[in-house]
Amino acid sequence: MANRGPSYGLSREVQEKIEQKYDVELEARLVDWIVAQCGDDLQRPQPGKQNFQTWLMDGTILCRLINSLYPSDMRPIKKIPETKMAFKQMEKISQFLQAAEDYGVTRGDIFQTVDLWEGKDMAAVQRTLMALGSEALTKDDGHYHGNKDWFRRKAKGHRREFSEEQLRQGRTLISLQMGSNRGASQAGMTGYGTPRQIMRYDSPRRNGEQSSP
Repeated sequence: MANRGPSYGLSREVQEKIEQKYDVELEARLVDWIVAQCGDDLQRPQPGKQNFQTWLMDGTILCRLINSLYPSDMRPIKKIPETKMAFKQMEKISQFLQAAEDYGVTRGDIFQTVDLWEGKDMAAVQRTLMALGSEALTKDDGHYHGNKDWFRRKAKGHRREFSEEQLRQGRTLISLQMGSNRGASQAGMTGYGTPRQIMRYDSPRRNGEQSSP
């Protein structure tokens, strides 16, 4: 875990609220899934948030995880170097995050590199992994490994296809519902903004009646 100075004031309160969202039971489920996806040769971490962070923070396991969801010839991360250089490890985390988004995880569910690298928000890391597991389960393409009860299957939208005849009938129905203007005429109608002409009508004078001056 990267060294950071103590938190004070509002920053400390915010950090405490973030840490309260971390789910220890969810941690165990995610470890089980990652091991199932990456293989039994993967050594499990000791329980606890800091151990979970240390397990993932160099990016290697995350890269192996996203690669395991693809056929061997289509893996998004071609090289996963073993390195102790901080910027290279953060680079691997960034590669995982981009690959996870390309896989289908929404940007709102993607954690920031510092959330994992500096342990700023491990609950966000859990959220990303949960979203990734849910996406993998929903795809149901044979690359998901593990208990299917670990994640929630996403609802799939059903796109309806209409034939040209159905579309034509629909347009006809809308036209009938809106009425027809066949036979309508603008005769006698005054255009908007055109002054009306007032016709004066003088009735015929009766015998002996004079017109007023």
